[in-house]
Amino acid sequence: MNLFSDIRALVVDQLSAMADAGDLPAGLDMGAVAVEPPRDAAHGDMATNAAMVLAKPAGLKPRDIAETLAGRLAADDRIDTVEVAGPGFLNLRLADHVWAGVVVRVLDEGGDFGRSEMGAGERVNVEYVSANPTGPLHVGHTRGAVFGDALAALLDYAGYDVTREYYINDGGAQVDVLARSAYERYREACGHAPEIAEGLYPGDYLVPVGEDLKAHYGESLLDRPEEDWLDEVRGFATDAMMAMIREDLASLGVRMDVFFSEKSLYGTGRIEAAIADLDAKGLIYRGTLEPPKGKMPEDWEPREQTLFRSTAHGDDVDRPIMKSDGDWTYFAPDIAYHYDKISRGFDQLIDVFGADHGGYVKRMKAAVSALSDGRVPLDIKLTQLVRLYKDGEPFKMSKRAGNFVTLRDVVDMVGPDVTRFVMLTRKNDAPLDFDFDKVREQSKENPVFYVQYAHARVRSVLRKAGEAKIALSETPRLEDEAEFAVARKLAEWPRLVEIAARTHEPHRVAFYLYDLASDLHALWNKGNDKPELRFLQEGDAAASGQKIALARAVAVVISSGLGILGVTPAEEMR
Repeated sequence: MNLFSDIRALVVDQLSAMADAGDLPAGLDMGAVAVEPPRDAAHGDMATNAAMVLAKPAGLKPRDIAETLAGRLAADDRIDTVEVAGPGFLNLRLADHVWAGVVVRVLDEGGDFGRSEMGAGERVNVEYVSANPTGPLHVGHTRGAVFGDALAALLDYAGYDVTREYYINDGGAQVDVLARSAYERYREACGHAPEIAEGLYPGDYLVPVGEDLKAHYGESLLDRPEEDWLDEVRGFATDAMMAMIREDLASLGVRMDVFFSEKSLYGTGRIEAAIADLDAKGLIYRGTLEPPKGKMPEDWEPREQTLFRSTAHGDDVDRPIMKSDGDWTYFAPDIAYHYDKISRGFDQLIDVFGADHGGYVKRMKAAVSALSDGRVPLDIKLTQLVRLYKDGEPFKMSKRAGNFVTLRDVVDMVGPDVTRFVMLTRKNDAPLDFDFDKVREQSKENPVFYVQYAHARVRSVLRKAGEAKIALSETPRLEDEAEFAVARKLAEWPRLVEIAARTHEPHRVAFYLYDLASDLHALWNKGNDKPELRFLQEGDAAASGQKIALARAVAVVISSGLGILGVTPAEEMR
């Protein structure tokens, strides 16, 4: 049920009736007609722009259309009042029984209330995290993991067929650095002092890998040239890092459907096939790029390269895909990877990158556009930095220095639920401050607590109702404006889901839950002064059952919303 869609359908039906009656020209396009919450809640429950968007194609004044439409809408029993505002907007107030019907619908549909068929089973690939397998995930990866996971859950809730995917960057030079770093820890496990040269990974997280290498190989790798052990140690260390990364993600409640190895693209003809596809479209050529804008690098010199004509698909410059020595650039396997995604039949691709990958956006979109002939859209979401604070001081991190704050550090300190919710309290492309002290506060300023407290309050009411053997009613009793405010907010949930899914913005769910919790708390607090608003009506079991219906509906929607965010609803606050 989407009440906004229902009322829009009413508006469109009446516009069609006006056309049949000769009040409007036949065949008008109704696509731009919208029914939305008004900017100012004092103006009504909903507003429609119908008269404004149809006036020009109809050759009529917007107010004339609005006044005729208003009279027709007022005849519907769901509409209490209709007012023509300004040049022709219509503000609608709905009848009380409509809001009671929303509560009934929530209780009837349960967790399915708000689910949408908007996605129509369209296949979407969401790639997120995709950190280099060279160490544990840090707090920056945490934000990408939470955002990508919540987005995938949101799209699933909105009717899409979603695949969650992690791209393992195990084909570049960084895994050779990992192997050399792990080898030094292996030497340490064998009783030798490790030589952690500049550029190697110095973190203690590789100590267990060195010990496992010794347990597996004994001392057989000692004093052997690098070419004898590099491949073996690289594979061993990469597997160990990916096992650790999987454990880190599991601690956050993140589980992938697919782990795709970059290494699988090399030596298998898959990169060559992707480039051949672009070449067949006339998009691969030999050429020389213009020098970089701004300060000229000292080592820059013009040289002929193999280039992808990405400017033909919206990029600023063409991009090299092969180095002058014949090796592929980093871009080439990325092209092949997305070619593989397209070949798997996905209708839409979403990549979640860190903010430092902003320069990849246009080139990757160009590649996907070219490979799919514009059929498959690619949306790249960038997650901005997370600034950590504790005891009023900022936490610092440096992956190579080995003193960074890991995902597991954050989860161990505040738990997965708090971590996930806080990471979604800002839009993905805005910096986020994560204060370990504030996220533990039990106050309205802490959105995690505030939403969880609302759910826990409802569960407390239900426990007390059970103890008092109060029969729960499916028919709510709404009498006060505070109760209607809660019902109105519940009615927004299906619309919010579709907007958030369409814009790929799961933070909208967190914001909505905070607003819904705020409305419930306001009703609860008002009940402290007005006993007739309390959910438990002393001496009147029937009234209690009806009052509790609204609270139960709130718990249903909060539970659904937290489920999308990957947060467990609180049964009670400790």
